[in-house]
Amino acid sequence: MINSVHKKRSSKGGVSPVISTVVITGAMIAIVSVALVFANNFLWSQVAEGEFNSSKQLMHTAGLQIDDVAWTVGRTETIRYASQYGDAVLEPSVLNYVVTVETNEGTNEFSNETAILMFKVPTSKYSVANDYWERVFPSEDESLTLQGTSAPVARVFVVEKLPMYDGSYIRVVVAPAIRVLFSSINASTSTYYVKMYLPVLEAGEAPRLSQSITLTGTSVEARTLSNVTSIDVSVSFPRAASPENFDSAFFNFPFDSEEIPVPSSGYDNVVFELYLSEVSVEFGITW
Repeated sequence: MINSVHKKRSSKGGVSPVISTVVITGAMIAIVSVALVFANNFLWSQVAEGEFNSSKQLMHTAGLQIDDVAWTVGRTETIRYASQYGDAVLEPSVLNYVVTVETNEGTNEFSNETAILMFKVPTSKYSVANDYWERVFPSEDESLTLQGTSAPVARVFVVEKLPMYDGSYIRVVVAPAIRVLFSSINASTSTYYVKMYLPVLEAGEAPRLSQSITLTGTSVEARTLSNVTSIDVSVSFPRAASPENFDSAFFNFPFDSEEIPVPSSGYDNVVFELYLSEVSVEFGITW
């Protein structure tokens, strides 16, 4: 009887280390699995953040190349990119610039709608915060128009705004802008020139054969007025209503209107010149 009890106790003692090993192994597997999931999520979040940062440089380049192609009909530039999550799109009729010019003969108004170019990254992959807004280019922006010979013809910025009609994205936006130049000629009669340049983006083909943006200058039109007494520029947002929400808060321009300085004396004539360029935007075109 004593021997039988002793054997049973020995058997129970032998099973205990095996159970402990199984428990420890299971716990280690669970810990490693959690660590792998965390590492995988962290890795892909880093990939998404890298794509987002790259998209800012991509859109900056696109803004500069719009200026390169806009003023020469037929000139083409293609920008290629590689993205796991994001994609470039064109949103039509989002901005409407109105230039009102007063002359000795009366009032003239020029109204021009343009699309905007955007790179969209899903907020499920990368997000900062709702209502986040960041200026990318130009670094200084204090007026509705951009003035000077080195001024661009597009603003580039980042915006995360929810909800919007097309889904939840953080967007890097290229928005066409008016560049203003001032010059004067002093001859037998002195003339002061106010020159404005506005690219108007329009949709081209989009076969999506590759990840690329192709910009082509398709036309340039000039409008001229003499004996100018005042110039005003304003911008409106045709698609501001919910759920589209391409409103003033989305663009965050310094001002929605601006009076362009025009000399009232010292010149025999003030001439206004407006140069409008149509720029075709195509996606996935291979040349």
